[in-house]
Amino acid sequence: VQLQASGGGLVQPGGSLRLSCVASGFTLDWYDMGWFRQAPGKEREGVSCISRDYFSTYYADSVKGRFTISRDNAKNTVYLQMDSLKPEDTAIYYCATCRVVRRVVYGTDYWGKGTLVTVSS
Repeated sequence: VQLQASGGGLVQPGGSLRLSCVASGFTLDWYDMGWFRQAPGKEREGVSCISRDYFSTYYADSVKGRFTISRDNAKNTVYLQMDSLKPEDTAIYYCATCRVVRRVVYGTDYWGKGTLVTVSS
């Protein structure tokens, strides 16, 4: 089982990045999929989660209106479009299987290695 995230990098405030996460070794469309992030010195935060049937999406308040999660089950890939990036979005971003409980995104069975996003001028 592997989840490989990519697309991170250095971007100026106000800029955009698109993260991708390719799954292998399991059937992606059996799982809700999400993105998490961890900034230096801070706890890991659930950013977004999308249901297996594409129907439902959830976003943390900190990214609502700026980030968009999507998935393509045929390509075994999950995406995170990040717009209007802020310095406080700087973190390592991870993809994982997820669930939402009382408005909080939790990781479940499978986690990938992260990709670093740095927002700085």
